[in-house]
Amino acid sequence: MGDAGSMAGVEKTKRGAELANFSDMPEQTTLKRARAAKRAGRAPSTQAGEFVREEIDHVREGKHGARSTKQAIAIGLSKARKAGVKLPAPKKGTTSERTRRAAERDLRQGRHPHKTSPSRSRGMLKALKREGHAAASKTALARQARSSARKRSASSRRASARRAARTKGPALRRSAARKAAATRRRRSA
Repeated sequence: MGDAGSMAGVEKTKRGAELANFSDMPEQTTLKRARAAKRAGRAPSTQAGEFVREEIDHVREGKHGARSTKQAIAIGLSKARKAGVKLPAPKKGTTSERTRRAAERDLRQGRHPHKTSPSRSRGMLKALKREGHAAASKTALARQARSSARKRSASSRRASARRAARTKGPALRRSAARKAAATRRRRSA
């Protein structure tokens, strides 16, 4: 009987160690990259992108799953706001009221940080571990990017493409132009 009790204790500590490896705190490398982006004068959305990348990597590595690509992105944005990135909450009418309130709460937490309760952290991780990993696949990310781009106007897409082209440099711009031409040819055929 004592043996069964000790096995349960081992199982508990193993599970505890597994959960200890996961934290809703961002990794130091992510924080460094975000700080570097801020120093370089990048937009808050660019700084937040580092946190989203980290979250996608976590899903790919199998640390936890995500129900959808949108959920993985939302977790990353939430982490960014809590880490102090001044990413504003979405405007009224663009998302649900619940999402907007959550974003505002995350921003407030970023201004006055406090430790998340361990039981809440464990609960969140346990729920995410039950989800799949397909949300971080290349096809899922591409599908998400296309669907969100479709919601923007053509002029808005064009303006951001021009901004991106300005930061590329001649060699990368040339290869991007070749790729775009090839895509146009493929779509017209």
